Amino acid sequence: MATLRKIQVTIDCAEPRRLAAFWCEVLGYVLPAPPEGFASWEEFEASGPSEDETRYFACSDPTGAGPRVLFQRVPESKVVKNRVHLDVRAGTGLVGDERLAVLQAERERLEALGGKCVDVLYADGVNESCIVMQDPEGNEFCLD
Repeated sequence: MATLRKIQVTIDCAEPRRLAAFWCEVLGYVLPAPPEGFASWEEFEASGPSEDETRYFACSDPTGAGPRVLFQRVPESKVVKNRVHLDVRAGTGLVGDERLAVLQAERERLEALGGKCVDVLYADGVNESCIVMQDPEGNEFCLD
């Protein structure tokens, strides 16, 4: 039998701290405390950290149940569709119009934070509605 392992999800991006802040809002995650001696991440960044110090930024589930999400700065921009994406379970247990209303409200909240709606897939009698979105750097995810 295989050993159960915790996972970390890593997302390539241009602005790790900005994307981590967006995903904290999406997932209900938290940012780490700023380094010792600094009152905020803004203060830390203003102190002139080296390139290595801002290359990665993570956020985590405050309950410890969900995986840590690490954002890693890469030089290239996103050019193709993700092969893997996150499904954000905003409508779990809901069906029909009630589910769609909850998903649309969450879509509007995330759009105000910089997310973008790509497509709304309406219930078809087999599958329930879901909404395909992108984060501020174009990484796809679904509200379902």
